[in-house]
Amino acid sequence: MITLIIIAVTVLFSIAAFNRQELFYRYNFNPYQIVRRKQWYRLFSHALLHAGWEHLFVNMFVLYSFGNAMEKYFAYYFGHNVLLLYLGLYIGGIIASSIKTLVKQKDNYNYSAVGASGAVSAVVFASIFFAPLNMIYFFAIIPIPGILFGILYLWYSSYMSKRNVDNVGHEAHFWGAVFGFVYPMLLNPSLINNFIHRFF
Repeated sequence: MITLIIIAVTVLFSIAAFNRQELFYRYNFNPYQIVRRKQWYRLFSHALLHAGWEHLFVNMFVLYSFGNAMEKYFAYYFGHNVLLLYLGLYIGGIIASSIKTLVKQKDNYNYSAVGASGAVSAVVFASIFFAPLNMIYFFAIIPIPGILFGILYLWYSSYMSKRNVDNVGHEAHFWGAVFGFVYPMLLNPSLINNFIHRFF
């Protein structure tokens, strides 16, 4: 249910912003406004906005695909506080994916970004941590072990963020993914043994 609630809120907010551009400009991720004018809410609110229908659909579809599994993993390994743990993962993913760009672009008035990609990457990689050999369907067609997908995803995100040739937040994808993978170990360091045992 947590995943569905996040999806519902994000979809409603994004659609509202599609029709009211002032919402888009008021709540997007603008490091200059965050640092200079102390509009810290933008660190979180930008994850409720999306650049268009395709951007929204892809993020919410991926979140739905992996989010339900994460709810079950949290319930199985921790047994309680699933809501708080899940929100810690999702909101932590938003923050972790934004910090480096916040520092880098804090003096750039024209920089802005939207989307839940960093948080969604965190959910995907937390899922990979718990089940590294489960298949992920690359381009929804090609089955590939989650851990291999994760390695390729991090390499691609790092490579594209250095090239900086498109309008995609590859750096946010990278740091959101790293946070998601580390998050379960922060909650319980002994879980690293479970991860290792998956391969033997």
